[in-house]
Amino acid sequence: MNNRILLAATITATFAACSSMPDRNATLDEARSRYNSAQNDPQVAALAPVELKNAGDSLRVADKAWTDRSNTVTVDHLAYMTNQRVTIAQETASSKAAEAITAGAAAERDRLRLASRTNEANLAQQKLAVSQQSNAEKAAALANAESAAAATAAATALREQANAARLNDLEMQLQEISAKKTERGMVVTLGDVLFDTGQSRLVAAGAPNMIKLADFFKRNPQRTALIEGFTDSTGNANANYDLSGRRANAVMTALVNLGVPADRLNTRAHGADHPTADNATAAGRQLNRRVEIIIAQ
Repeated sequence: MNNRILLAATITATFAACSSMPDRNATLDEARSRYNSAQNDPQVAALAPVELKNAGDSLRVADKAWTDRSNTVTVDHLAYMTNQRVTIAQETASSKAAEAITAGAAAERDRLRLASRTNEANLAQQKLAVSQQSNAEKAAALANAESAAAATAAATALREQANAARLNDLEMQLQEISAKKTERGMVVTLGDVLFDTGQSRLVAAGAPNMIKLADFFKRNPQRTALIEGFTDSTGNANANYDLSGRRANAVMTALVNLGVPADRLNTRAHGADHPTADNATAAGRQLNRRVEIIIAQ
């Protein structure tokens, strides 16, 4: 009887600890700081007001999620979206500023050409030497202006190409590990075929999947993940909970052994909670026996 009371107290303390929320969220604090900086930047405020408003709206949604005590993954995702929209506002302002410089260079070029023609007409033969010197100086100024405009355009093009290449590479990597976009972020689902029945040790057939996942994390060192274990509803609930946790830990151990730093991975057990299919059928139970890897954005 004393052992049962001790077990119940331990479970109650564990759930109480899981339900608590930290006083602050670092990702949300960063998003708020970046938004305030962008809002106080006259260039961003003047040249990208719509994008800045979108970032502000996104921050308000993230703040509300935090105030409503939504889970950390949801708040982190909303904060990430705010950061992305702040970046869009800043890059939009930079792009428009570059366009203004290009337009100014073109206007200066036209002004210089008109001045050159006017000087040629006024000075004619009497000031030929002076006119030639003046034209040479103006040609140099025109070349500098065109060079600056070309450099700005080239830098903008290179930045856009780099962004496109980075997004395309990330998309291909996510496809390689069969990640799917969900409300919780990008999720990779590992079925129970990677484990023997009722066991938590990964079978050899699961090695290729682990190698792909480890390669993704090594190529994206800023990414972290939450590894969650699930079972079907068959059998004892405590045993199912324990098995789901051991399977999640087995996946984490395999990734760490393949070179992924342990501080970038966390695990969580759910047992039979949160089924994705009907436990009344064999096919449904098989779908519910799974390990999900939620990749932080």
